[in-house]
Amino acid sequence: MPAVNDTVWAAENTTPPAIEAALRELLIERHNESDGYVPARVLNLICIVDRQWSGEIANRLRRVGRYHASRTIVCAVSEGRRTIDAVATIAADATPLEGQHVLTHETVILDIGPGHLEHLDTIIDPLVITDLTTVVWSPHGHWQAVEALRGLSQCVLLDSVEDPDVAGALRRAQALLAQRYVVDLAWLRSTPWRERIAALFDQPTRRPQLAEIAAIQIRNVAESGAAALLLCGWLTSRLGWPHGQLTRDGHGRATGAMGEVAVTLESVLLDVPGLGGITIRFHDGSELSLDRGPGGLRSTRRDAQGGERRRRLLGASRGEGGILGEGIRQSLLRDPTYRDALDAAAGMLT
Repeated sequence: MPAVNDTVWAAENTTPPAIEAALRELLIERHNESDGYVPARVLNLICIVDRQWSGEIANRLRRVGRYHASRTIVCAVSEGRRTIDAVATIAADATPLEGQHVLTHETVILDIGPGHLEHLDTIIDPLVITDLTTVVWSPHGHWQAVEALRGLSQCVLLDSVEDPDVAGALRRAQALLAQRYVVDLAWLRSTPWRERIAALFDQPTRRPQLAEIAAIQIRNVAESGAAALLLCGWLTSRLGWPHGQLTRDGHGRATGAMGEVAVTLESVLLDVPGLGGITIRFHDGSELSLDRGPGGLRSTRRDAQGGERRRRLLGASRGEGGILGEGIRQSLLRDPTYRDALDAAAGMLT
């Protein structure tokens, strides 16, 4: 979030109570500057990151725009560290004029060591704003810390495409979903694809085509197999197809079937994670395709005689830059389709 002015406090070798007291003083100081400053009170976001990559995470957090958490607590983990250093900031993106109100957002950066992770809840507990949804995000895989915060958090934000073990990533998401709500960025990347696929069959005259699907080919970035599997899982769960199994050949390709529908996952080269395209073929030889393109998705419809119609679906993709902000927004919502799609996707790799 671009800030016009900040109120800052910092300390070395400090304690959670001291940090909490400093936050209260910063809030008082901010209010004394102007009663137009109003603290945002919607969401806590706890980020557990490796210290050497904290700059990259900070850049991603700056791009979430209006979905910035009310209070963001970043736990930067460094090997060998035994004490806690902290920096607390209250930022506003404008200066309130007479009669106006400007929201402020709080950020706490904690420098901690691996030894703090097992009992991270005792450090974080005094620092979260009570009665707000608390989201945990550990982009560098500190799952011990995510488990330690089980009693403090209601939602886990993760990205299944970041784990090279796709089956393990899906199983982890299942285990976390049994405890808390899960927002998977891999799932969110498929949102525009799911919306457009559903729209293709939205007209009642096209509904019978769903029973005529013979094959599906999904094109995905090699590292985004989880996103492709979740899209398969969504189709399986929504259309009532039997759960099939996929076999990977080790060269960026997976094949299998969901009932009588043949399925192929194929790797393509793209400059962003996620899906590159999907082709749905029907028994009469016709097919529908969606492919990623500049500004949105490209739709291609081929009939059984070889005739072709193309059009561009503008604005169909949110883009990788906005995916984290969308994940934070989704943590306040509930998607009833994710669990079924996840279970079906995980079953395909059993």
